[in-house]
Amino acid sequence: MSWQPSRDFIGYGPTPPDPKWPGGARIALNFVVNYEEGSEPSMQDGEGYTETGLTESSTSSIGLKGRDLAGEGMFEYGSRVGFWRIQRAFLERGLPLTVFGCALALERNPLAAQAIRAAGWDVCCHGWRWVRHFQLTEAEEREHIQKAVKSLKQTVGERPVGWYCRYGPSVNTRRLLVEEGGFAYDSDYYGEELPFWQTVQGKPHLVVPYSLTNNDGKYAAGMVHSDQWFGLVRDAFDVLHK
Repeated sequence: MSWQPSRDFIGYGPTPPDPKWPGGARIALNFVVNYEEGSEPSMQDGEGYTETGLTESSTSSIGLKGRDLAGEGMFEYGSRVGFWRIQRAFLERGLPLTVFGCALALERNPLAAQAIRAAGWDVCCHGWRWVRHFQLTEAEEREHIQKAVKSLKQTVGERPVGWYCRYGPSVNTRRLLVEEGGFAYDSDYYGEELPFWQTVQGKPHLVVPYSLTNNDGKYAAGMVHSDQWFGLVRDAFDVLHK
């Protein structure tokens, strides 16, 4: 039987290890920008509806039938304007950045792909497209992974070594990543604050957990100004820094 993920309610328990971050740091910060625009479900790509998730006009978790031109424009704002504003902010401050990049999205904006490559930013594969992997068959998901790796090699100049799905992974995702052979880690887990190892198909595989706590998707749930966002991120930092 193929490897299947199992549930673990214990983890590191009451004595989490000291990760020994460089320089004696007590916390490791990872700045991430998700680059997804152009890879979302759309009429043009055959889904039969326009994705509206995470847009200001979101009215349904599965999108609207037909073209929603407002929703399309909000996605395009991210690639046309938002990305460049974030790029300038990080370059001006000399801060490192990880790009969770959907491969097709970067194909459709070669200028952004070139800028990511020129900045030397880390690129974590966010899938071939911004779709729900748990709805793909095993064969479809394997194909998506292969397409994503090939595409990112071409657009940003090197293959990705990290992986993070949209929403949750399928029961096959981690096994397929190990099967592909070139991934050092995935971030498709939400139940821990420290990295940990899993044995998958007899091979060691690193899991670097993800948290939605400090994801700016919270703006869609009711945050109305930047002070609220800053307060949440500040408090989360303080808790982890203790």
